[in-house]
Amino acid sequence: MKHIPRKRFGQHFLADTAVLDAIVRAIDPQPGDALVEIGPGLGALTQPLLERCERLTVIEIDRDLAARLRRNPALEVVEADVLTVDFRALSEARGRPLRVVGNLPYNISTPIAFHLLEQVDAIADQHFMLQKEVVERMVASPGHKDYGRLSVMLQWRYDIELLFEVPPEAFEPPPKVDSAVVRMVPLPKPPAVEPARLGELVTVAFSQRRKLLRHTLGRWLEQQGADAAFDLHRRAEEVPVHEYVALAAQLDSAAPSV
Repeated sequence: MKHIPRKRFGQHFLADTAVLDAIVRAIDPQPGDALVEIGPGLGALTQPLLERCERLTVIEIDRDLAARLRRNPALEVVEADVLTVDFRALSEARGRPLRVVGNLPYNISTPIAFHLLEQVDAIADQHFMLQKEVVERMVASPGHKDYGRLSVMLQWRYDIELLFEVPPEAFEPPPKVDSAVVRMVPLPKPPAVEPARLGELVTVAFSQRRKLLRHTLGRWLEQQGADAAFDLHRRAEEVPVHEYVALAAQLDSAAPSV
C-alpha cells in the first residue's frame, strides 16, 4: 500500500538517487558504526546505509512507517518523537558515540538541533538534510545577516560545514524551499561554560539585532550585577562566538556557589 506523506510530520521523501549517493559518500558509514537515522521515512537512505554498516537504529514517529521498517531484522526501530529520545542511552547501549544522520522535518529542525546539543557528549558526528536557510544560519560568520543565536550556540560545540545544496525536485512531494546537507562534528575540547547561561545571554543579545548591545545585553548584565569587561558598543551580529562564550564563562565564575 502506498504511503501518503503526512503534512503534520513534515514528510518530504528524498527520491533522487544521485543525491542519496552523495549523502552516503559524505557520511562514509563503516561496519561497527553506531549509526542512528532520524526520520527514515520510506527507507531511501536507510538501505544504502545498511549495506555499509550492517546494523542501524532508526527513529520514526509515524506508526505506519515504523511498522514497515520493523520488517527488516537489521533495523532497531525506535517509534517515538525524536525530541523525547535519550541519545545518551542509545550511545551507552551501543558502547560508543553515535553517528546521527537524517532528512530532518523542516518544521522542527531547530528544536532537534538543540535537543542533540544537550546530549552532544554522546555524539561522534551528525549529517543532516535541512532547509538551506537553516544551514546558512548554522554556519554564518559574525557580520553576516544570518549570524544569530543558532550560529553561536551550535558553533560553540561543533565544527559545522555546508556540504552541498539540494533542489526541491529531489523530493517527493517537493518542498517549497531549497535544502542543504550539513556536517556537524563536535569539537574535541570546547570551552567550558554553562549552556543555560550562554543560551540566555545570546538570546538577550540578539533580541533587538539593530540596536547596540548596551541597550539589550548591557541592561541584562546590570540586572545580573555583573561587572564584566565587554565592548557593548557593537551590535549582536558583530561579536564572534568566542567572545560570547568568554563572557558567559566570566559570569559563571562570578556566580555565587550554591
